[in-house]
Amino acid sequence: MSASRRSDDLERARGQWTHRGDGRPTWAIEPKPGQESVWDYPRPPTLDPDSRLVRVVFTNMVIAETGRSIRVLETASPPTFYIPPDDVRTELLMPGRGASQCEWKGTASYWSLRIDPNEITNVAWSYEDPNPEFTMIRGYLGFYPSKVQCYVDGNRVAPQPGGFYGGWVTEEIVGPFKGEPGTGGW
Repeated sequence: MSASRRSDDLERARGQWTHRGDGRPTWAIEPKPGQESVWDYPRPPTLDPDSRLVRVVFTNMVIAETGRSIRVLETASPPTFYIPPDDVRTELLMPGRGASQCEWKGTASYWSLRIDPNEITNVAWSYEDPNPEFTMIRGYLGFYPSKVQCYVDGNRVAPQPGGFYGGWVTEEIVGPFKGEPGTGGW
């Protein structure tokens, strides 16, 4: 694919979104003190270093633990927590299936978890060669809370609706969130 066509495709993908964090829709949940509305997050997304204790667990085994995560904050989505590879038991991971394209971050590679006799396919993803604005998360891993147990400061998170996105729904985040049918253009 030519560079100009790729650039046109990228601009088209970036232009598809109805909401860009420049005004909370009237139907969005009003955040209480100490809460964040996903409708106040920007698009393109921003990177937010987070020092809270983040843990990823599978069958009582800690897969990752850090106080150095980076949250990616994007309009309509709960934050996605990215964990530095030094704080992940990468020996338990193997390359997963496929790849996906984010119009902001670049091409994601997937990782599967193998703890005999269990193999959890595409439990995590990373951007090994992210777009320039997202080099801060190069090689960091995001985990799907629908496939493993994820915690922030000891509180278990819920997965973002819909199965594709990897946002972490915590008590301080209010929506509604994209991911359900009919929310594709949010």
